[in-house]
Amino acid sequence: MAKNKNKRDARDRNKWLFKIFLWSISISSSISLLTDSLLNRVNTLVAFILLIFIICIGITFDIIGIAVTAANETPFHAMAAKKIHGAKVAIRMIRNADKVSSFCNDVVGDICGIVSGSMGAIITTKIILNLKNTPTAIISVVVGAVIASATICGKSMGKTYAMNNSNLIVSKVSKLVCLVAKDR
Repeated sequence: MAKNKNKRDARDRNKWLFKIFLWSISISSSISLLTDSLLNRVNTLVAFILLIFIICIGITFDIIGIAVTAANETPFHAMAAKKIHGAKVAIRMIRNADKVSSFCNDVVGDICGIVSGSMGAIITTKIILNLKNTPTAIISVVVGAVIASATICGKSMGKTYAMNNSNLIVSKVSKLVCLVAKDR
């Protein structure tokens, strides 16, 4: 009996890894294609705004991933008993915290990190073309440092916020999931 359970668990894990692989490819290629095509058409200021947006998406999903792993399932059972919208989804999210966290932190968060790096390269090129006499190494280092520090500081503040407000965050995200995916 235990042998069958182990095989089933391994099969489920492999299915999950394959799904994550497919999600990663589709999300990263879509976002990269979109941002690359947009960045080539806009000025440097708009490119920076898009960069900030991508960094904020990464931070937001990092907050969600941390919140789900830190949340307490018990209050959501009481909410589900009272038929509060989103409570059942919240319970499902918390019970699958490893998968939700993996998707939010690893898939979306890492993709946003990679995309923000490539956006930084495009922005650096735009700045170099606009400021012809500025040393390229300095511009490259400054843009990279700004992207890294914004991401690191944002995620650091987000982790603290997520740990202290995990149930509230999970509640709001589960309600949003219910709005977006009506069949859940």
